[in-house]
Amino acid sequence: MKIAVTGATGFVGSHLVTKLQQQNRRVLALCRNKERGQKYFPATDFPGVEVMEYVAGQPGAWIEAIATCDAVVNLAGEPIADQRWTPERKTLILESRSLGTAKLVEAINQAQPRPQVLVSASAVGYYGTSETASFDETSPSGNDFLAGVCQAWEEAAKNVADTRLVILRLGIVLGNGGVVAKMVPPFRLFAGGPIGSGKQWLSWIHVDDLVEMICTAIDHPEISGIFNATSPNPLRMADFCRNLGDVLGRPSWLPVPDFVLEMLLGDAAVVVLEGQQVLPKRFLDYGFNFKYPSVKQALAQFL
Repeated sequence: MKIAVTGATGFVGSHLVTKLQQQNRRVLALCRNKERGQKYFPATDFPGVEVMEYVAGQPGAWIEAIATCDAVVNLAGEPIADQRWTPERKTLILESRSLGTAKLVEAINQAQPRPQVLVSASAVGYYGTSETASFDETSPSGNDFLAGVCQAWEEAAKNVADTRLVILRLGIVLGNGGVVAKMVPPFRLFAGGPIGSGKQWLSWIHVDDLVEMICTAIDHPEISGIFNATSPNPLRMADFCRNLGDVLGRPSWLPVPDFVLEMLLGDAAVVVLEGQQVLPKRFLDYGFNFKYPSVKQALAQFL
């Protein structure tokens, strides 16, 4: 089986490509920068990986290459919480997902033969934010900016024809990188603590469990539709930070006030100041075996 992965050098993408290589599968690693991709996946260590330049929404040799693949995993998208949401930044965040997915789906629909399955990322931001509600795959969408991005992202994926579609709504991904990597240094300096009120929900998933979910979606034709890619045990930010401090052997006593993040990130601060309690009902019903069901297990694995 040959699998195309967009966003292959990203945090999740690089873990997925490594896993697929270990399974002796062929991979088409689609990267914004080909040279960077070749450094990530050198031919000596990744003999089954072909690196190709891919800019979401733009033409290239990758379009013809899609026809050589049995499966496509769509993980590409501009980072959300790394800088202020200017109008230009919001456009980039939206179009890198909606337009990028639309062009990818167009390539899949034109491919002869077509890939058998498209696994396309979305996010739990689809549900909006709440400190009291609980969400599963049947819950309605929210009405804020991120919810709108996720709706457009998913609608673009749904235009795929005669190819099985699995949409994964990702929670915060834990691993040696991503959001947690930015939280660790203050804790190591005894300056860590809850972000904002600490009451906001954090729906998370260990990167190894997420990669296993993607592989399960690829390999099992009975899996289709929308699945929440989260741990069965979401928790509030204050509890998450307490567990992070415990794993690091550091206190969690110095809160980061809302206004500090809002000064740094503007509207983008909503990503960590607000949240939602999301449950992976469909994966639980399917009998998916979580390797890291508790956040302390997940944090201890890489910290």
